[in-house]
Amino acid sequence: MKEPAAGPINETGGIHLSIPKELLSEMYRKMLSIRKFEKTASVFFAEGKIPGFVHLYIGEEAIAVGACANLRDDDYITSTHRGHGHIVAKGGNLKYMMAELFGKETGYCKGKGGSMHIADAELGILGANGIVGAGHLIATGAAWSAKYRGTDQVSVCFFGDASTNQSTFHEAMNLASLWKLPVIFVCENNLYGISVSQARHQNIQDISQRAIGYGMPALTADGNDVLTVYEKVGEAVNRARAGEGPTLLEFKTYRQHGHFEGDSGAYRPKEEVEAWLQKDPLPRLESHLLENGILTEEELEATRQEVEEEIREALEFADASPYPAPESSVQDIYSDLIEEARIR
Repeated sequence: MKEPAAGPINETGGIHLSIPKELLSEMYRKMLSIRKFEKTASVFFAEGKIPGFVHLYIGEEAIAVGACANLRDDDYITSTHRGHGHIVAKGGNLKYMMAELFGKETGYCKGKGGSMHIADAELGILGANGIVGAGHLIATGAAWSAKYRGTDQVSVCFFGDASTNQSTFHEAMNLASLWKLPVIFVCENNLYGISVSQARHQNIQDISQRAIGYGMPALTADGNDVLTVYEKVGEAVNRARAGEGPTLLEFKTYRQHGHFEGDSGAYRPKEEVEAWLQKDPLPRLESHLLENGILTEEELEATRQEVEEEIREALEFADASPYPAPESSVQDIYSDLIEEARIR
């Protein structure tokens, strides 16, 4: 395979590869599951039933789903504070996720992690993270592990535009490029770092430009088109599995809610919000499926009903689950190895 040139390429989408109906149907289901999960979380957070902060992924579903559709269970992902979509896309259990949001002991982290810290090592989900830029080096370390062990596993790092101002981003890019590690850096550029627009915190328009300094191939593409995301991440995954090193992919997108639930988003121009709502990735995929005769309206509606039922079951599971016992607050603080060393 020819080595791509370092630096950014701008892609606007267009002709897509032939994608099997079963995969397209599954991508639609997962995007819909994320949307329904997030809308449910929004309602219960507003009612004061979900503790802590909640950062929703509504509007960005195409990136997580398109990227993770290229991955196996033993591949790795690292996530962010806005991580529910990544977890669902990688195959996370909605019941355990919902229970974690409600602080129940049946949750992924026994109710102790909450919205920003869901993890499932068995699915290669190395954790959502409330620390901006923390995932860069974790994903790079996982990729180094795969290379050291001689597997063809890959690592995908999801992160936002503002986190590329952190030193962790540059350290990870440098090492990944130097050692040709099987990691794909996926920037979800939703144009804002909390309430600060990208134009006010960076002197570049495209994050992909930052790959030039590390001799790494990169591109900027439409993050609200799940088919484009699937294809571009697929190309990068193939390169990584073949031992050809990392790629930086920037996908332009937009969060439809504020930075966190309770944030009105008043700092964003009304015209900008309305323009991006017209690019909503979910109806775009629905239109593609219908217009190309891939799925019928009846099939789409059946999927909607099935997802609604899954969300209802997840809520019932969370509601019926107990809260952690007070004494459990001092459990799971250290790893087993550290605890064994202490006992010795």
